[in-house]
Amino acid sequence: MDEYAQQRRDATVYTAPRTDVSQDQGPFRTHFTFPGRTLPNHDDHGYGPLATVVESFLDPGTRIRMHKHRNEEIISWVPAGVMRHDDRQGNDLVTDPEHLLVMNAGSGFWHEEATRDDDPPLRMLQLFVRPHSLDLEPGIQHRRLPESTPGEWRLLFGPEGGDAPLFVRNEVQCYDARLAAGTETTLPSRPGWETYCYVFEGAIEVAGESVGFTESALVPDPEGIPLTATEDAVVVAFCLNPDAPVTRQGTIGR
Repeated sequence: MDEYAQQRRDATVYTAPRTDVSQDQGPFRTHFTFPGRTLPNHDDHGYGPLATVVESFLDPGTRIRMHKHRNEEIISWVPAGVMRHDDRQGNDLVTDPEHLLVMNAGSGFWHEEATRDDDPPLRMLQLFVRPHSLDLEPGIQHRRLPESTPGEWRLLFGPEGGDAPLFVRNEVQCYDARLAAGTETTLPSRPGWETYCYVFEGAIEVAGESVGFTESALVPDPEGIPLTATEDAVVVAFCLNPDAPVTRQGTIGR
C-alpha cells in the first residue's frame, strides 16, 4: 500500500452538522458556523485564527447602516449576486463573484452594506479571522480574483506577505472550488497546518466521510486527503495553523 493510500485509510476527519445559531432581522439574516465546534471537547468556538463562518442573507433593497468593527479581519465572499459597500474612507465598492473584499478592521473601521431594489436576493459568506495583534492599522482591500477553473482550488486570501491576491493578518489561507458531481480532488494542505472545509452548495465526501449542504469538516492531517463531490458542489477550504497567536476581542469574530 503506497503512502497516500495508507493516509486515506487512516485519515481522521471530524464532521459537524449545520448549527442552529442564527439571527433574523427581517431582510437581513445570518447563520453562524463555528469551526472549533467541529472538534470534540474543544473549548473554543473558533479554531486558531478562524473565528467563525457566517452565512449572510440580504433581501433586495436592504441597507445595513454604518457600523464599526474592531480587531478582526472580515472577508466578504459573494458567489452570486452583489454586495454593495460604503465606508468612512470614501470607498464605494461592489463585491460579486469576480471580486473579494477584505476589511482589516484593526483599531476601528466604519462601513455599511446594502443591496438595491433591483439586485437579486443575496446569499454570501462573511469570514471572520482573528488577527495576531490588537489595534493594528485599519484598512480595506478589494480585488478582482483570478478566474475560477471548474474542479480546481482557487486561492482567495492568505497571510500578509504571501502570494495570495488579498491578505489577512494571521496564519490562515482560504480557497474555493466549484466541483461537478463525481469530481475528485485533494484537500488543500500546508505542512504543519490543518484544513477546515465548509460546503456552501451541494455535498461532498472527505476521505469517505459525508459532508452535506452547509456542513463542515476538519482534517488535522490533510496532505493527500481525497475530496469527492457527491453532488454539484461549491466548497470553501481553510488551511490554518491552530497554534498561531490570536486575539479574541473582535466585534463579532471573537
